[in-house]
Amino acid sequence: MALVGKPAPDFTMASTKNLATLDEPVSLSDYRGGWLVLFFYPADFTFVCPTEILAFSQAVDQFAEAGAQVLAVSTDGVYSHQAWIEFALGKVQFPLASDTTLRVSRAYGVLREEEGVADRGLFIIDPEGTIRYEVVHDDNTGRSVEEVLRVLNALAMAAKCPAGWKPGDATIEVPVG
Repeated sequence: MALVGKPAPDFTMASTKNLATLDEPVSLSDYRGGWLVLFFYPADFTFVCPTEILAFSQAVDQFAEAGAQVLAVSTDGVYSHQAWIEFALGKVQFPLASDTTLRVSRAYGVLREEEGVADRGLFIIDPEGTIRYEVVHDDNTGRSVEEVLRVLNALAMAAKCPAGWKPGDATIEVPVG
């Protein structure tokens, strides 16, 4: 079931927003008024997931320039996230949220029920809370931060952007009348 054009499912989850105390949950309402890049990943301490977390973390300033924040979600607990950050990843520039109830992954249509883990899904949510982009793909392939930034910038243009469009390129002008 596609979610594009629909209100983003609400959520509140434990997170690493305060890595020292783990007492600051994240909610969809925290991101209202700006763009949100919400991405789900299968599990901490895996092979492809850390490459994505680090790539998005390195690009957090570019997302901020586009008016967006980033939030990553898995079904792992917040203590697993904390250990992964402290002992493997190093500093991450955005919170990792814990969907231990599986409700959020299920609401966004990315839960692998039989395994209790999320698929590799990504959603771009606009400032009003509407999902404007979604993609879910194979577990073995990491996402392109460059492509997510390209799509985010195209969506923020509120114009018709052709295939391969990049910031600074011409948009498609539709004649009126």
